Amino acid sequence: MITLALSKGRIFEETLPLLKAAGIEVLEDPEKSRKLIIGTTRPDVRVVLVRATDVPTYVQYGGADLGVAGKDILLEHGGQGLYQPLDLRIAKCRMSVAVRDDFDYAAKGVHVDVIKLYGSMELAPLTGLADAIVDLVSTGSTLKANHLVEVEQIMQISARLVVNQAALKLKREPIRQIIDAFASAIPES
Repeated sequence: MITLALSKGRIFEETLPLLKAAGIEVLEDPEKSRKLIIGTTRPDVRVVLVRATDVPTYVQYGGADLGVAGKDILLEHGGQGLYQPLDLRIAKCRMSVAVRDDFDYAAKGVHVDVIKLYGSMELAPLTGLADAIVDLVSTGSTLKANHLVEVEQIMQISARLVVNQAALKLKREPIRQIIDAFASAIPES
């Protein structure tokens, strides 16, 4: 059995065409089902639904053989114990610094205190918790709606295929087939 760890939402949706190219279709819509393990049209492949931040951990420790995670998540995780064969070029966005649109931001050496938040980053400058945020930006519409502006881009982000190193040795052929099928179906830049 090959287990693929995915998170609900954008990465899940954008991974579906890659799965289809590998001859794998998910049998249930995770938004309509409460199941956390979903079968596929291939009896030897299943999908486990986990939080985006947990995908690398499930793959690293063998709870899943493969997974799809954003580069930002992998950088935070550290990527230990993971083989990262492909940039899937899906779920593209950028990591950027943003501030209130009336804030005087200049790239000057200032002391920074890091405050870790797990959502609604845009509230931090609006409530006075922080002058600037680092967040993932796709279209910028959430920033604009909250009177924030992107002032500095840190890096481009996209989703990566990650593979458990032991699984790659033990299940080499079926995993290699999935990697090759994904590689041939990666969208053009």
